[in-house]
Amino acid sequence: MGPRLLFRVVAVAEAVTWALLLAGMFLKYVTETTEVGVQIGGMLHGVVFVAYCVTTVVVAVDGMWSAGRTTRGLLAAVPPFFTVWFDIAVERRGGLEDHWRLRTAQPDGRVERLLALLLRRPLQGLLAGVVLVLGLTALALLVGPPV
Repeated sequence: MGPRLLFRVVAVAEAVTWALLLAGMFLKYVTETTEVGVQIGGMLHGVVFVAYCVTTVVVAVDGMWSAGRTTRGLLAAVPPFFTVWFDIAVERRGGLEDHWRLRTAQPDGRVERLLALLLRRPLQGLLAGVVLVLGLTALALLVGPPV
């Protein structure tokens, strides 16, 4: 899976989990019928939110995005559904490629070397990504669980 498809899948998943969380909040606060939607939707959204942020950084490093574009990509996860808008905007401006640059290009610096290593070993890269997302999610819950 290249950066374009990976980013699109995670951006859409982040928007879908926003919708689940908002539906759960409607059930909890408007109809006052159940909290299950917030409990499940909130946890799913939290995990996918972190996955989106990790994916954004990985795609930004590989695609040599500017700091501004990377920041806008990360901030797009905050308002509901903006990740899809950001994906479309970056696609139009040529910021997403079908192939990972660092699978073949010479990495420059520690971050690129680490990313190149993980991209050249996809199974280990996937495992590292999953561990990172779960670890960051656990850390976020320890620091400040949602109310």
